[in-house]
Amino acid sequence: MSTRRKSDKSVLPPFLGGIPTLPASQARRRILWDGARANELRDAAFRRIILSIPAGKVSTYGRVAAAAGYPLYHRAVARLLRTDPPDHLPWHRVLGASGEIKLRDEAAIEQRARLKMEGVKFHGKRVDMELFEHVIRAWESFD
Repeated sequence: MSTRRKSDKSVLPPFLGGIPTLPASQARRRILWDGARANELRDAAFRRIILSIPAGKVSTYGRVAAAAGYPLYHRAVARLLRTDPPDHLPWHRVLGASGEIKLRDEAAIEQRARLKMEGVKFHGKRVDMELFEHVIRAWESFD
């Protein structure tokens, strides 16, 4: 006799131990042992790195991602900055890889103005990364 009902697809057959399984909608999510979702921990690491960038310095989406331990997640950094409330993080200190502002229209004007108020100098559309790039040391950001 099987303990599995036809309508109950969340329990494995008895020969596999009858172990409850996740529904298909949750199976794709990465849940860690402490119950936190993987992207919540990733975003928290991004926030710590971004908060470590001092006034008058800048970094790039890619460098923030790499310092947080996710070197291929530069787009996730951009998404985080786009979706978090603007007063929570110094979003204006994060630029594209070439030191160029990647935002458009009024947001780009505001980012440039904020950086200029902090003393960051521009060469055309780009920040002089040799002078103003913050060297992120991840071990200092996670204390």
